[in-house]
Amino acid sequence: MPGAWLLGSAQDATTTGRAAGDGGGRPSDGEPPRAVLLGLRPQDAGGDPADPLDELERLAQTDGVTVVGRMVQARERPDPATYLGSGKVAELAALVDEEGAALVIADGDLSPGQVRNLEDRVGARVVDRTALILDVFAQHARSSEGRAQVELAQLAYQLPRLQGQGTALSRIGGGRTAGGAGAGVRGPGEQRLETQRRHLRRRITLLRRQVQQTAARRQRTRIRRRSARVPSVALTGYTNAGKSALLNRLTGADVLVQDALFATLDPTVRQARTPDGGPFTLTDTVGFVRHLPHQLVDAFRATLEEVVEADLVLHVVDASAPDAMAQVTAVRGVLHEIGARDHPELLALNKVDVAPDGWLAGLRSAYPDAVAVSAVTGEGIEDLRAAIARALAR
Repeated sequence: MPGAWLLGSAQDATTTGRAAGDGGGRPSDGEPPRAVLLGLRPQDAGGDPADPLDELERLAQTDGVTVVGRMVQARERPDPATYLGSGKVAELAALVDEEGAALVIADGDLSPGQVRNLEDRVGARVVDRTALILDVFAQHARSSEGRAQVELAQLAYQLPRLQGQGTALSRIGGGRTAGGAGAGVRGPGEQRLETQRRHLRRRITLLRRQVQQTAARRQRTRIRRRSARVPSVALTGYTNAGKSALLNRLTGADVLVQDALFATLDPTVRQARTPDGGPFTLTDTVGFVRHLPHQLVDAFRATLEEVVEADLVLHVVDASAPDAMAQVTAVRGVLHEIGARDHPELLALNKVDVAPDGWLAGLRSAYPDAVAVSAVTGEGIEDLRAAIARALAR
């Protein structure tokens, strides 16, 4: 089920002291919330092989949300007030009412003003893509390290969005208020907001200190591996591309494998060997996604340092995905953001056992140096080992 802040405000989640991913804010009847997806499509986007709302729906389903409708408007830029145009907002309100939806999820970033205006006109909770992804991460965080990084990202997202709501949280006290104060003094809403901001900033400072300690510990581990002259390979790629399954196939490990988005948040390091017996470490890292929130990139920087410090980036691609090339572009964008753009990269076209022949031929043509493999059947694994050995030798 979704966490606290898909169904409740950031203020509620903060003042009740809910930690990231504690499962608060669930419907009282135990039923998963019903949601309508919302997106914008540029006028010239007709040639896209995949509907971006398909991925948003998978994210929602991963978070325990039932999608009951979609609405897409063809326009180049979001409306600054309501994201959609006024006519579409009225249609959205009718759709929400018809489907009994409690949630509207936008496939984009919304400003606090856009969220407030949409909620007023639609009569349902409104969240954006970033909030949904953060909530999915919170659901999958298992270790103390992962939970700290997710909570840090959530609080960084919440802090600029704190706002008073209702007459009980009026921002300015007017006339003769309690204690005989005159016009222009701070009202209860302003005082509560300042209290919340101080609480969030203190918590953010504490979490950043924890993340820095994690980064220092990982750096010491990497130094020990380098002193032993063991090359390092970092598995990276789009979420659900099969990185954990490939790690298991290459190393004989038994890492959890799920057909779900962001099943792996905590990095796993195992030892593998090249065809001539040379050892190297293989690190499974968090998967990426289109428009990965900057808050997550910053919070998970200690984890992503495993990619930055690796000798080779093994970029796993889901060859069965209709938008595989767009996924490659998205992953390389994140690698550029974390400072790993110029790292040696080896592409592994995974899931060739289920990839349509036409798609696979297109990927082979676009990426001639890539190695086609199947982590499930073992096809191409020895070719991949040989390619890794050649890349590390270079």
